[in-house]
Amino acid sequence: MSAMPVTQFRIERWLPAGVGLEDVIAAAAGIAMVVTFYAMWQAFRGNSSLERRLVQIADKKEAMRQQAIASRRQRDRMTPGSVMRDLVMRFDLLRSQHASESRMMLARAGMRSRDAMIRYLFARLALPIVFAAAILVDSYALHMLPVPPNFSLAAVAVAGVLGYFAPNIYIKNMTTKRAKRIQLALPDGLDLMVICAEAGLSLDATLMRVSKELEGTWPELSEELGITAAELTFLPDRRQAFENLTGRTDMSSIKGVVNTLTQTAKFGTPLAQSLRVLAAEFRDTRMFKAEEKAARLPALMTVPMILFILPTLFIVLLGPAGINIVDTFARR
Repeated sequence: MSAMPVTQFRIERWLPAGVGLEDVIAAAAGIAMVVTFYAMWQAFRGNSSLERRLVQIADKKEAMRQQAIASRRQRDRMTPGSVMRDLVMRFDLLRSQHASESRMMLARAGMRSRDAMIRYLFARLALPIVFAAAILVDSYALHMLPVPPNFSLAAVAVAGVLGYFAPNIYIKNMTTKRAKRIQLALPDGLDLMVICAEAGLSLDATLMRVSKELEGTWPELSEELGITAAELTFLPDRRQAFENLTGRTDMSSIKGVVNTLTQTAKFGTPLAQSLRVLAAEFRDTRMFKAEEKAARLPALMTVPMILFILPTLFIVLLGPAGINIVDTFARR
């Protein structure tokens, strides 16, 4: 087989179907351009690892700046929370003396966020107006409530006063319920603290461990113990952490536990023995309260029996006799 002369060589014969010589030239030019740009980038790129690290840090800072700008724009949108915050800030309610007192009251109710404080102050400001406006509209337009026309202004005033005190009533109700749950959880928490103390754990580790164990069953006591454990770690004075626990709960039982822990840390008395005595005392107190409620039931049931049971009993027993007497006199 003789070799093909060079003059008769055609590259189109070796290309796939549908691909021309112009396509091959364009692809080669593109590849050459990409290789050229890559070579220039490699030439101007920092060779040291420090320069590459600085470039990465700059890129990360730019990404964080863009994220902060995006979150700020999102916060600037009109939402109910932003409207309440703007109104509270406009009246400067967060710096008032009432705000400092309310912050502790909300903490005792389990509300510790800044939004909770803003919602509470906004409710104290807006609910009197809303309640008074609702009664005013009902008195002159809807007439859904049985309020005489002569007492419309008095009803509006009463509604405004009720709206002013409604947030406090709600917070105090939540505080009372939370204190009862903490009181019920305290014996179990002290038993777990006794076990941890006998196992050789420190007070900080004991509170943290008990907080984790009680998280699913008694979240209120778990939260308080977790905050106390964190404050014991970070505060310079450990006694301040115990005083904060007493202020957040405002319970005599918690004060007893705090006094026991303080005396144990000060005088070196056995922690497990003191906590075991406290746990037994709290269980006895809980049992005494249950027995007291059971003993009060006969006295509490006397009035319902007189009002609802005895009249029906008299009707059943004396009704037939009364009907016979009426029939006898009617025949005569």
